[in-house]
Amino acid sequence: MTLLDPEDLTNSLLADRFRTYLPVVVDVETGGFNSSTDAILEVAAVVLEMNGDGLLGIAQTFFHRIIPFEGANIEEAALKFTGIDPYHPLRVARAEKEVFQTMFKIVRESMKTNECKRAILVGHNAHFDHGFINAASERHNLKRNPFHPFSSFDTASLSGLAYGQTVLSRACGAAGIEFDDSEAHSARYDAEKTAELFCKIVNRWKELGGWPLGS
Repeated sequence: MTLLDPEDLTNSLLADRFRTYLPVVVDVETGGFNSSTDAILEVAAVVLEMNGDGLLGIAQTFFHRIIPFEGANIEEAALKFTGIDPYHPLRVARAEKEVFQTMFKIVRESMKTNECKRAILVGHNAHFDHGFINAASERHNLKRNPFHPFSSFDTASLSGLAYGQTVLSRACGAAGIEFDDSEAHSARYDAEKTAELFCKIVNRWKELGGWPLGS
């Protein structure tokens, strides 16, 4: 009998866990609520991995500030909420198309490494982030968007079930995850905290005997 390499075992576990989908936690900070017209100002994607014990964790984080696309709408109320100044002279930002091409490439490489057929977006109120990701992909005619076009995992719903909380900061508090309100509304910070929350819920379900099925 041939023993599996530990890396092969890990890959197989992650692919099997989510029906060959690679969970990627995404957060966008935007200039408004309309994905078709409003600017994306920041985006972060946290790629997850699974160890040989079947526990989910963070593999890597991609983050970048984005130059608003030509003609993008930016609401003053949105800037006050996030604290982002898209016109600050020291703000290091890249063109939207370039950022999403790079992010999609990283996700596709992780899919290949983990033997997954497609990525699935994980987000806190995931419909919001998913809409902006799809809009950017369509805006730049990006043919190889790795994310499922409409399916997603929503940590607001999952944490409501697991902890009775739907607000990210409160859900993290209930889960025993440190959360600094002064750091919130940064795409990197919110994505990483959402990733910690998602992993905690998935791993806790496993510890309670809910996975693998029939165990």
